[in-house]
Amino acid sequence: MKIEIAYAGKQRQALLSIKVGDGATIETAIAASGILNQFPEIDLAKQKIGIFGKVKTLDTVLRSGDRIEIYRPATADPAKVLKRNTDEVADAD
Repeated sequence: MKIEIAYAGKQRQALLSIKVGDGATIETAIAASGILNQFPEIDLAKQKIGIFGKVKTLDTVLRSGDRIEIYRPATADPAKVLKRNTDEVADAD
């Protein structure tokens, strides 16, 4: 079955299409894709992984057409970013 693996690093992004066997898990697909060699900063023990925006575990069994997404850790507090953006909009008025 065909799946995709997506990762957006700080400097570059990757969207890989690979074929995996029935019963493949997220972890086996990531290993088979070679993406860990391309992006050595990926740490599967710390980073969240998802399929189409929904967080999943590494042992999740894949279905044909799934897109695995490897999420980078947040570098800013989302609440502070929202407040800053709201303040900027208010200042523009």
